[in-house]
Amino acid sequence: MSPVLLRGARVITMTPGRPDAEPLDILVDGDRIAALAENIEAPDADAVDLSGRIVIPGLVNAHLHTWQTALRSVGADWTLMQYLTHLHGECVGHYTPADMHISNLAGALSQINCGTTTLGDWCHNVLSPEHADAAVEGLVQAGIRAVFLHGTPYRSPEAPHPLAEIDRLLDGPVRDHALLTLGMAVQGPQYSSVETAVADFRAGAERGLVVSTHQSGGEPSPGWEALRAAGLFSPLTNIVHGIDLPDDWIKTLVDAGVTFTTTPENELGQGHGTPVTGSLLRSGAAPSLGTDIDTAVPGSLLTAARIALAHQRSLDHAQHRQTTGTHADTPSVTAKQALAWATAEGAKALGLADQVGRIEVGMQADLVAVDARALNLWPAHDPVATVLHADIANIEAVMVAGTWRKRDHALLTSGLDEVKDRLYASGERLLHTIRPAGSPT
Repeated sequence: MSPVLLRGARVITMTPGRPDAEPLDILVDGDRIAALAENIEAPDADAVDLSGRIVIPGLVNAHLHTWQTALRSVGADWTLMQYLTHLHGECVGHYTPADMHISNLAGALSQINCGTTTLGDWCHNVLSPEHADAAVEGLVQAGIRAVFLHGTPYRSPEAPHPLAEIDRLLDGPVRDHALLTLGMAVQGPQYSSVETAVADFRAGAERGLVVSTHQSGGEPSPGWEALRAAGLFSPLTNIVHGIDLPDDWIKTLVDAGVTFTTTPENELGQGHGTPVTGSLLRSGAAPSLGTDIDTAVPGSLLTAARIALAHQRSLDHAQHRQTTGTHADTPSVTAKQALAWATAEGAKALGLADQVGRIEVGMQADLVAVDARALNLWPAHDPVATVLHADIANIEAVMVAGTWRKRDHALLTSGLDEVKDRLYASGERLLHTIRPAGSPT
């Protein structure tokens, strides 16, 4: 395959110390960025003119339950408790491997369409090895980069994570695919016994895997202190939501290298609580972002970034007025920070910071071209803000590991009508398992 030379775009590298946006050419050779400079000469490369576009690192959706794609929008008016009751209490056991496959395939394709090149697939409905393999195959077939965070439906606090299945996946279905990495989606200290939480985190550490856990509200349970005493918090620990963790605990976790993922639209809408963005910033850290559940909210990570930014600014403005009696003169959080949450911070949360999240020589060629010529973005005076304000219609092209997955505003995937038909059939069958509980008809 010939190298590809991207010319004429303004490039947001997200690399510390570089300008916010630069007129740069990008040379892609194989799956990596081979050169990054003005006016690159590469006569043997396939040149692509991206004048009028803004190129950014591929977005990183660090937390999505992709297996729920077939049930899109059914929980838009659910509270958190209704979601747990109807979906996790009534529906999950009815999923077949075929349901897992089509939701993961369609969900991953949708993420690519939105500009996401790396997905943290928090798959906590793995009912059997066949369900796991089907979910993995859906991701692979879509061509997205993914961390498959293996999880199970909610179970007894005493039940350990099925490590035999983790080892099986490491030895086969995951190892065989260059774009796929394995992690563990565990119940964690808030929803497991102390002994189980410690055993699960230790098993992940022994295997060098990202261990991710939900914390959706409430004071920290004794399991948190047990994990700290055992020295099991590390950069491979990812906490989703983190709602109600006190500032001192967040500081302790940040100091240990722990990452946090907030899913602001769903957290605010379903009643999880206040996103931890402010606490993280006060501790010298920053969140990564996820869209969480297609059953309740849309899957666009740029939407999540705008909501996270606006919500934190709102809190900070209110605090400033309360403290000083006047409006703030400067914003507390910038658009550049919000874009970092959707790129570099997401890569860090998934253990991939050395591969994706920035545009640098040697990094994986995961790139997104935003068409800044569109009427809703033109004139693009501030490239960073322009990208943050983009929607799906502005995502012109997406490249994953040097391979185009979207060009000219269209996915490069055959059989999309069949995918949609299968997704609809899966959703209709699954919806019948929760309709008696009051779901929309």
